[in-house]
Amino acid sequence: MDSFISKIRSLDAYPKINEDFYSRTLSGGVITLASSIIMTLLFISELRLYLHAATETKLVVDTSRGETLRINFDITFPAIPCSILSVDAMDISGEQHLDIRHDIIKKRIDVLGNVIETRKEGIGSPTIDRPLQRHGGRLEHNETYCGSCYGAEGSDDHCCNTCEDVREAYRKKGWALTNPDEIDQCKREGFLEKIKEEEGEGCNMYGFLEVNKVAGNFHFAPGKSFQQSNVHVHDLLTFQKDSYNISHNVNRLTYGEYFPGVVNPLDGVTWTQETPHGMYQYFIKVVPTVYTDVSGHTIQSNQFSVTEHFKGADFGRFQSIPGVFFFYDLSPIKVTFTEQHVSFLHFLTNVCAIVGGVFTVSGILDSFIYHGQKAIKKKMELGKFS
Repeated sequence: MDSFISKIRSLDAYPKINEDFYSRTLSGGVITLASSIIMTLLFISELRLYLHAATETKLVVDTSRGETLRINFDITFPAIPCSILSVDAMDISGEQHLDIRHDIIKKRIDVLGNVIETRKEGIGSPTIDRPLQRHGGRLEHNETYCGSCYGAEGSDDHCCNTCEDVREAYRKKGWALTNPDEIDQCKREGFLEKIKEEEGEGCNMYGFLEVNKVAGNFHFAPGKSFQQSNVHVHDLLTFQKDSYNISHNVNRLTYGEYFPGVVNPLDGVTWTQETPHGMYQYFIKVVPTVYTDVSGHTIQSNQFSVTEHFKGADFGRFQSIPGVFFFYDLSPIKVTFTEQHVSFLHFLTNVCAIVGGVFTVSGILDSFIYHGQKAIKKKMELGKFS
């Protein structure tokens, strides 16, 4: 048993020296104190990295299919009234959403930006006072009101009881409503009067759009839109205005949900129009993004980059539509962010490396200083040091 213990003792890589042979120096004390401080600071830094999650970034090919893209927006137009402003969305697959109203809120604002009114719909309901019937006569007490669509009826029993109904029927036919005062419903509702009352007002429009996950565009422009000879046009004659100021503030624009670290380059962007007419365009490249936090919760979202361009009123032979257009395209590459903690073994390895490395370097430095001082002292005693 004693021989076995002796063999184990002979394997000791750390032989002990009697304390009587220790020689403590001032330089050694200073180095020990400095190395202890350095080791403590490095340990705290490593501990912070261990306690906080690290984010790993990867690029992969986006193989998702059949998904939709949610666009959240909050845009203010200081010089366009809410009653004439509309939003449309269309994509390269041919799908169109014109004069979108669901999931969108409009706020009338004055020149100072104060909210006058918040509403979901456009100009309000009519006041029935013996309005003109579809058959040409006036509404009698025993009759049900059915207003004329002025040739734009979609079926025999189609009624247009409000100015908005007539405008919508004209839009579906691809017709422009040139003079609202000739339409009984618009005249009774005071359509043009209300537009003139809102002259000088602005509009804050916010909400979201749910579109196909393919390239497309959405835009904010005055007037109702319709297709005419396969061309997208807006009915601007209705408002009897010569110019439209499309100055705007993009308060918020996101493609998908928020996730930590996302940067939306258009948030807070302001543009002021200096010419009477024109179209402002944003060209956006959308990058699909997946964010997974430390708990395993996954957020499917998007990032985007953007360039801007202003197009004047005349372009080639066509006159551009006054409005703000957002053209977006999707990147085939998906970015994945994954939050994860450093493993405990990795943390332990780094701590050992810190302690061992600082201890070794400080030992070498102490040995160099000690032996250097000793050599100088010996030369001084022999009178050879100069």
